[in-house]
Amino acid sequence: EIFYDHGNHIFGGPPGSPDEDGDRFVEIWNLVFMQYEQLGPDNRVDLPKPSIDTGLGLERIAAVMQGTHDNYETDTFKRLIEASVHETGVEAIGDARASHRVLADHLRACSFLIADGVLPSNEGRGYVLRRIMRRAMRHAHLLGMKELLMYKLVPTLVSEMGTAFPELGRAQALIIETLKLEESRFHVMLDKGMHLLNAEIANLGSTLTLPGEVAFKLYDTFGFPLDLTEDALRAQNRTVDAEGFKKAMEEQKAKARAAWSGSGDASTETLWFELYDGHGATEFLGYTGTHAEGKIVCLLKDGAIVSEVIKGDHVMVLANQTPFYGESGGQAGDAGLVKTSSGAVIAISDTLKKVGALHVHVGVVQSGTIKTLDTAEFIVDVDRRNRIRANHSATHVLHESLRRTLGAHVTQKGSLVAEDRLRFDFAHSRSISRQELDTIETDVNRIIRQNHEVGTHLMSYDEAVDFGAMALFGEKYGDEVRVVSMGEDVAKTHKNYSVELCGGTHVNRLGDIGLFTIVGESAVASGVRRIEALTGNGALQYLKGQQSQLLQASAAIKTSPADLAERVKALMTERRQFERELAEVKKKLAMGAGSASTGEEIKDINGIKFIGKILDGVNPKDLRGLADQAKKSMGSGVVALVAVNDGKAAVLVGVTEDLIAKKNAVDLVRVGCAAIGGNGGGGRPDMAQAGGPDGDKANEALSAIEVLLAV
Repeated sequence: EIFYDHGNHIFGGPPGSPDEDGDRFVEIWNLVFMQYEQLGPDNRVDLPKPSIDTGLGLERIAAVMQGTHDNYETDTFKRLIEASVHETGVEAIGDARASHRVLADHLRACSFLIADGVLPSNEGRGYVLRRIMRRAMRHAHLLGMKELLMYKLVPTLVSEMGTAFPELGRAQALIIETLKLEESRFHVMLDKGMHLLNAEIANLGSTLTLPGEVAFKLYDTFGFPLDLTEDALRAQNRTVDAEGFKKAMEEQKAKARAAWSGSGDASTETLWFELYDGHGATEFLGYTGTHAEGKIVCLLKDGAIVSEVIKGDHVMVLANQTPFYGESGGQAGDAGLVKTSSGAVIAISDTLKKVGALHVHVGVVQSGTIKTLDTAEFIVDVDRRNRIRANHSATHVLHESLRRTLGAHVTQKGSLVAEDRLRFDFAHSRSISRQELDTIETDVNRIIRQNHEVGTHLMSYDEAVDFGAMALFGEKYGDEVRVVSMGEDVAKTHKNYSVELCGGTHVNRLGDIGLFTIVGESAVASGVRRIEALTGNGALQYLKGQQSQLLQASAAIKTSPADLAERVKALMTERRQFERELAEVKKKLAMGAGSASTGEEIKDINGIKFIGKILDGVNPKDLRGLADQAKKSMGSGVVALVAVNDGKAAVLVGVTEDLIAKKNAVDLVRVGCAAIGGNGGGGRPDMAQAGGPDGDKANEALSAIEVLLAV
């Protein structure tokens, strides 16, 4: 261990001394000398290659070089803290000093995670990111910030570290958008959490300790920090049951560990690694052709290696080379045929890509016998491949159009490129308007109509970035990458419209895509949207179907397609008016003398006036208004109404103000609810409502209420 002495003007002693916890002597380097392998308590052997593992504390070395003993006084942290002070207007002194440091440290961690493809979520690494974010946002709150803060610090971070880590600059827009969204949600959570906490405190009464499970629920379900709960309780001389919170936390961690899912490739697909070691990578010939000859190097049946397969066998085929594209990057694998010189045929339904290098053909033997080392023709289904290529190329143009329409923060978070459709997931915090979707769709079709040749180039990663290629955050690229460029961007001096790193197959010319239409837009996760679209003949058939439905709808209401929208609006307005009028008629009939009544209009039960009615076909939402009318007409009393619709029932009980000290509407409605098969019911002492599945027992509900009323 190597320690650096920062000088006697700083408190602290050397390692092992009573003052070793001071900051004077700081470990900056740790060397581990690896010489032996310990096989057992008394069995140690020399390593074949002894070595030294050296671990240097980069920030601690920076502190030494910059003449400080404090990592947070180094240039990068110092400037981030200065930016935080500037934005908050709070000096970095006293308790605020720690908050500014947390903000600087956590901002850096969050930004690098987002640049590496991680987005906030409730599981896995996304959950870790969200927790880091919310801790930093908690400290922004402690500094008194009512506005969003963290995103404003990102330009300073990029200025400080963007040269050494260019991915920060490329992801800057995404980082800013993600931080904005999360901090906005944090503020909403803060307001909601304080409301819930105050309600829980009110329920404590004279108890001074908040149960740990309640504090944990606020923390885990609503993201409400424990220290904020403690602060709020401290102001009222109350505390949190720390042991109860810790126990709930441990239980949750146990569940999280059980649910954590990794890729599992190394453990579940060991066979593919062995085949790769034995046969090497499959050479992919599909960029330039769809028909090639190859040698079958391995056959698998029921997960086991076999030497031959016969008609009817479900098999996996591995060859030394193939034109079949293996499913990866969201693009579906190719289908087609494998034919041997002996006349045997395998119908290939899918092609998988294993360990990033093996193209595995999946299919069924249609005829003959196939053996290992047979030479065969590999014939891709060209029509299917062309539809997949069209959808894949469309996703590239769509990606660029989304960025131009919605903002540079838009980045791909996943995709599906199949023969019949495409699906594109991307980082964006809000739904996309119809106008924006129309702009995107029009833009994509404009680029398609240019019918420019699609360019592909092999170059180094750095050359690709200089060329303008957009890399996908979170993806790992080798020394040589494939750059795909599409379209002409007149607004940028005739540069390409879209340039991306991609290993998939694409159309030769953009016009081969034919037509592009968006059929759906939705949310799939926090901060992630999805667009579903069709191309080519699929898009044409979809639009023809839409047109057919338009014509049928127009004919049904005897209007032209051009006037359909206005006519539908008018019909909906008329319908709503009729429904309102019908509801009023139903209410008047239901509450009329003798209509659907259970007996006399007003009963006397133990000196209390009572109206009980069963109302067929009345909307449960109308019961409150009807009960208010009945209470007003009685002056003093209790009203119980049971609305029956489609075999179900809703019960409402109203009690006039002068009687609520004697009779509680909540108690009365619950016995009525139980009679119709419901559970619970709630409201206020003067008005309560509940529901149940058994409308046939409406009379029993009224009877139960009368019995309780008579007590």
